[in-house]
Amino acid sequence: MNLRISDGLLSRQRLRVAKRANSMNLRIMVVAVFCAMIWLLPGIAVSRDTAVADGVETARQLIILFKLSYSLVSEHQAEINDPTKGDKGFTPAFVGETLTTRLRNQEHIDLSQPDSTSQGALLRSLLECQKDVVASYQAVINRPGIGFKGFLPTLFARKVGEQFFEKTGIKLKHMGTDYRFPGNKPDDFETQVLRMFADSRHPKGQPYGRNMMVAGKPALRLMQPEYATASCLSCHGSPKGERDITGMRKEGWKEGELTGAISVTMPLR
Repeated sequence: MNLRISDGLLSRQRLRVAKRANSMNLRIMVVAVFCAMIWLLPGIAVSRDTAVADGVETARQLIILFKLSYSLVSEHQAEINDPTKGDKGFTPAFVGETLTTRLRNQEHIDLSQPDSTSQGALLRSLLECQKDVVASYQAVINRPGIGFKGFLPTLFARKVGEQFFEKTGIKLKHMGTDYRFPGNKPDDFETQVLRMFADSRHPKGQPYGRNMMVAGKPALRLMQPEYATASCLSCHGSPKGERDITGMRKEGWKEGELTGAISVTMPLR
């Protein structure tokens, strides 16, 4: 009898231990998944993996500097296209100094100061690419007697992205469903994320990032949604179908609506 009672007690104890173990394993799995996924919403939470968090932050800063640069081109578009002026003053030095100031004011990152971090090196490389593209288009920008020069924010962004990829292996592009240049066509991942950005349940302006395999190698992919501004509408606004200054048909965008995203693909080491 005592043996049977002991056996019964032992069985119940084993059952309780097994239940606790299963519960603990489940909690461990949940925490593991959470830690792996928590950084998908940069600005909302930060991964415990320092390398991943650093990669996300670097990608975010690259997007900010990238956006600041083509916004600067947009601000000076009318001046660049002014046929009555020769030298526009839109020089590599002007662009470099302006972007350095704006990045410092917005993100408290000063590219004029020494910085031995990988993030600092990449941001400086991107800034040099931006200055190089402006330098290569000086003859076009400063040509008098011609209105539309073709030096648009989208062209500038594409050229900068191509040069930056050659230098660093990091893909940086402005893309959307209403793309005009084939290279700005969203790939499968970008298309899925754009659908998510378009969903009313997704917080406006919130980026999305993910680790995944790209061409058989691990990479970080981060996307930042983009919305139409007033300066976009001269070429992309209403009336839909009307020819814009480039000869392309307007898409009928409205100010504030989702138009695409800035996409970063960063190889992971």
